[in-house]
Amino acid sequence: MHAISAFMSETIFESYTNKNVLITGADGFIGSHLTELLVKSGANVTALTLYNSFGNHGWLDYIPDQIHKSVTIYAGDVRDSAQMSRLTRDYDVVFHLAALIGIPYSYEAAHSYIDVNVHGTLNLLEAARSNRVGRLVHTSTSEIYGSAQTRPISETHPIHGQSPYAASKIGADQLSESYARSHNIPVVILRPFNAFGPRQSERAVIPTAIRQILDPACHKIKLGDLSTTRDFNYIHDTVRAFAMIGESNNIEFGTAYNAGSGVETSIHRVIDKLLEITKCDKKIISEKSRVRPKNSEVRALVADASRLKKATGWTCETTLEDGIHKTIDWWRNRFANGLVRRNKSFSI
Repeated sequence: MHAISAFMSETIFESYTNKNVLITGADGFIGSHLTELLVKSGANVTALTLYNSFGNHGWLDYIPDQIHKSVTIYAGDVRDSAQMSRLTRDYDVVFHLAALIGIPYSYEAAHSYIDVNVHGTLNLLEAARSNRVGRLVHTSTSEIYGSAQTRPISETHPIHGQSPYAASKIGADQLSESYARSHNIPVVILRPFNAFGPRQSERAVIPTAIRQILDPACHKIKLGDLSTTRDFNYIHDTVRAFAMIGESNNIEFGTAYNAGSGVETSIHRVIDKLLEITKCDKKIISEKSRVRPKNSEVRALVADASRLKKATGWTCETTLEDGIHKTIDWWRNRFANGLVRRNKSFSI
């Protein structure tokens, strides 16, 4: 089922014209938007999606027909080293986004996070080494820093894994750095801060709040801890960061680059803005099942992205409020077209 594009941008990167690009995790939130952007930029895009018996390709099934028909889709799994070796031949750039990312679920199934996030990344690095990939862009996360000890957070901030998810991403980052140093692999690490926008899982705070605000079947809005702060970035800006770091001649391999606005906002303030825009007066309920363990909660995140700006010229173009408006509009369209299942619950 292909819908109207949720990518609200005419951004084009002409340097990708006729380049061969592989995107792992292309069926996900960020991956599907990056796929759209690079196809529009003229790249020959191969999209790796997680194999499933239903035969679907995640959010790629919802991108516009003219984009979808230009993408070569492979179903598979980054945990399969032989498949990754076969798949990564003859690519100018590989964007590695495939990962398990749900923080609450990492408390329940830590082994699977190591398998996908660490072993999967190792498989991509070995494949890039064997097949002489032009560039590998590995996706990190701001969660590896833990709660901000200094503000804003630069790439030299101490690493502090406060969840099994964060620990698995730290391991993947360190592998990427080591392969650049040990094997001269052209790998660069992009560390996005909190992306949001159309297609994001309801396990994230902005989409779960919007969904409950707009759903007439929800009489209360159930959330977790509203006192923490984050650096929210609209998906348009996040995928621009990927595209720019994938093409820049000024980046250093084996190095991490933050992608964030530098604006720190409390969850409480975001929820207030959502209620204001939607004119919603539903009661907010804090559920214990949605709150992380005390010593695991990352209290504050805000980026210093000056290294990325210097290397690529990247800055955020979309304000938080504009991004929220666009995301609400997307959700309203989904409700109007009967695309939202009722009474979904995400406690993990």
